[in-house]
Amino acid sequence: MSQFTLTSELARKAIDTVRKALPLFIPAPPIIHRGPEGYHIDVPILYMDFAIDRVHFNADTNSPSPKGFPVSSGILPKGEEIIERMKVVLSESQVLEACEFRKPERAWVVPVAWEGFIIMHVKVSFDGEKIIPDYPLTEEVRRNVIRY
Repeated sequence: MSQFTLTSELARKAIDTVRKALPLFIPAPPIIHRGPEGYHIDVPILYMDFAIDRVHFNADTNSPSPKGFPVSSGILPKGEEIIERMKVVLSESQVLEACEFRKPERAWVVPVAWEGFIIMHVKVSFDGEKIIPDYPLTEEVRRNVIRY
């Protein structure tokens, strides 16, 4: 295994990669799970036809909830309404000026925020050049959401 050195320059490059790609992020149709507490809604975010993360959506407030705080609601909005709302949310989102490195994946994790809280994390290759898809989520989207 080759050794590499993490530098702040690589971190800034990863942040810049996500910033440049952000206008190309699009919401996929929501993944909806019904449980005893109500409907749990996740909105996969796509980049170049691959999912990169999911955003928890709160139907009660018609907005995302913070990363790590999935919510359930008794309300089930139409999928098209969720997609349209998430398009606005993504256009208002911003890439934060910091990231972390996750050694097991050998990737940077760049947070994207909306209205003061983080709504998603985008993984970027260790060299800061390429966005890394979430392959299990991509498969879930293709299995449950996209109909051919």
